[in-house]
Amino acid sequence: MVSTQKDPVLAVLSLSGGNDGLNTVIPYANPLYRDYRPTLGIPEGQIIPINDQLGFHPTMGPLKKFWDEGKLAIFLGVGYDNPSYSHFRSMDIWHTCEPDKIGTEGWLGRVLKEIDPNAENVLCGVNFGRGLPRALVMEGVPVASVGNLETYGLLTGIDGEEQRNDALDVFGRMYSPAMGTGAVMDYIHSTGTNALKGADILATAPDKYSSSVEYSNTVVGQYMKNIAQTHLAGFGSRVLYTTSPYNSFDTHANQASLHSGLWTDVSNNVDTFYQDLREHNASDEVMLLMFTEFGRRIGDNGSGTDHGAGGIAFVVGEHVKGGIYGEYPSLEPSQQEEGGNLKYGMDFRSIYTTIVEDYFKMDPQTIVGGSFEKVNFL
Repeated sequence: MVSTQKDPVLAVLSLSGGNDGLNTVIPYANPLYRDYRPTLGIPEGQIIPINDQLGFHPTMGPLKKFWDEGKLAIFLGVGYDNPSYSHFRSMDIWHTCEPDKIGTEGWLGRVLKEIDPNAENVLCGVNFGRGLPRALVMEGVPVASVGNLETYGLLTGIDGEEQRNDALDVFGRMYSPAMGTGAVMDYIHSTGTNALKGADILATAPDKYSSSVEYSNTVVGQYMKNIAQTHLAGFGSRVLYTTSPYNSFDTHANQASLHSGLWTDVSNNVDTFYQDLREHNASDEVMLLMFTEFGRRIGDNGSGTDHGAGGIAFVVGEHVKGGIYGEYPSLEPSQQEEGGNLKYGMDFRSIYTTIVEDYFKMDPQTIVGGSFEKVNFL
């Protein structure tokens, strides 16, 4: 099967819990790295160099291939003013682009509204995982949220168009605005009905899919496979989102083995994902963003690392101009945030601005909540 979709598609893999950037893109030439990481410092002989200053964690070999191809952008010191060290608050800020107040609209929800203002495609945006990330939330924007694509599809046992329409009608009357007042009940009614329609369509994706590649038998592997299946099914989905298992990157203890396992999983499945898309001639229109809500402290605590500030993000894609973007935050004590934190130097909304303007060809200001300098990685 060969993909016929050519509109730009954004896949997102959120690294939940706060990935330790210092042990992901490692400043191995800086002696202060060893001083701050007496327990968790990666042995120099195991680091995968990407230049004479920085290197990857040893488990990131599969991602090094994209670096060598010039298709991996690395963003250093990513964050925002007055950083929050709360998982929930910081992730909300990344989702809504609202660092100073509680936002209700997601930046990708706004993107989807621009793409499909009349909600004609209930699968324009799809999330794989539990719940619905706030990044995708926007009134009038249907987003399907899928736990497992192989078993998804509430209407799959219903035969025939008439029975399916009857089921949708029953659902609609169960959640009709007569049970409540105002926009909230309208939203519940339309969202539920759209979810049923989306389930009906999405359930057909696995049967349309065949591939020679094999994803790992992990949550990330399953969901990256589901993203590929949905894209290759030709449903016109434009934003495909997933998240690593809840707070998996929150490595306060036992980081050495946990972090190695996490990046083994992510690296292998990102590599498999692009192998899959390339096999189907469908990688040209898909770009993958990987981010985390914050970085971690510079010093280890003997077994792990605690919540920090400036972090690291990645974008992979055929049209990505690979390279290092931003400066590595200083490890000098006088240049740190209070409490032993890396200062951020790049606002995360600069990355979003580039994606919105140069990839989706939209005006970014209303979507990201202001004017931010682009990072020219496309």
